[in-house]
Amino acid sequence: MAMEGSNANAEELAVGCFLSIKTTFGDEFQAQVITFDRPSNILVLQEGSKSGPRRNIRLLKANYIKEFSLLGHAEDPLDVKKCFLDLNTLQAREESAIRQAETDAERIGVGVTSQAQSIFDALSKTLCRLPVRWDKTVIVVMNEVRVSSPYLPESVRGGTPAANDRVKKVIEFERKRLQARSSGQ
Repeated sequence: MAMEGSNANAEELAVGCFLSIKTTFGDEFQAQVITFDRPSNILVLQEGSKSGPRRNIRLLKANYIKEFSLLGHAEDPLDVKKCFLDLNTLQAREESAIRQAETDAERIGVGVTSQAQSIFDALSKTLCRLPVRWDKTVIVVMNEVRVSSPYLPESVRGGTPAANDRVKKVIEFERKRLQARSSGQ
């Protein structure tokens, strides 16, 4: 059956139905309907084998269904007696995602110019094995070399002479790159 806009027969999109679906993107797959949310026009589908704990969940806007056919009906796929969620794995994934988001957020300077952020990013990338972080608007490398506004080689303070020189070279190179990019526009 072809989809006409987003108006599908409610019985054919009922919870538990097995469908063969072709999308407007050319994907073809078989899945079981977990639910259909009419206000958002989104189908929640469960792909994968009919037995076993591993399933792939797909959210699909009904507008993107080119055609589908009903393969059969089954019981509610979210029946508590048959549903398996590995809560430990889900919690570990959530904690990992939160840690990564916090790490990413710490790498973004607050109240600094885009040029300052570019210099920070260049230092982080070039000195990837060394810790680079923000201390308010000051870039701190290896917890000892500090680079303050206006983020020029002359703004570098602290650390060993070798570390200090390395940070200065990265700043010089990044400033030249930024200048070349802005003059080329």
